[in-house]
Amino acid sequence: MDFQKQSIKTSVVACIIDERERVLLTRRCIEPFSGQWVMPGGKVDHGEPLLEALHREVREEVGIEVHIDGLLDVYEHVAYGHRKDHYVILYYRAHPLTSELQANVSEVTEADWVPVERLATYDMTPGTRHILALVYPGKLPDPGLPSDELANRNQAVLNGHGQ
Repeated sequence: MDFQKQSIKTSVVACIIDERERVLLTRRCIEPFSGQWVMPGGKVDHGEPLLEALHREVREEVGIEVHIDGLLDVYEHVAYGHRKDHYVILYYRAHPLTSELQANVSEVTEADWVPVERLATYDMTPGTRHILALVYPGKLPDPGLPSDELANRNQAVLNGHGQ
């Protein structure tokens, strides 16, 4: 019998908005969500404070410093991917203290300051889209709360269209 210990993976993500109201998006090149646009962030290491992890992840992915303005929301992906991982993602609003982007190509293929009017054209993860729909009401469709996303994904699997 193949046994795999299950755990909840905690991640932090920065919704970085500049003085022109553009949001920083990155295109992931690693799973999960490879190829989709997200905001900078990643897993919290054991024993690492959340905000330290957030600053570290932003520096690692795009090379800038940010000021954390506060917690926006929490989103989760339950039983995602082939390993059925459970992710709890804390989204924080932030603003940049430095502006020269240096995309870390081992984690992201691109980094872009995206104006509000272009957001709907990006292929984003459900969590990213949900948070940006909260930040910019009426500017892009909201996929719903995490439970809605899970129900929709489960229905797609039942209909033979999912994972």
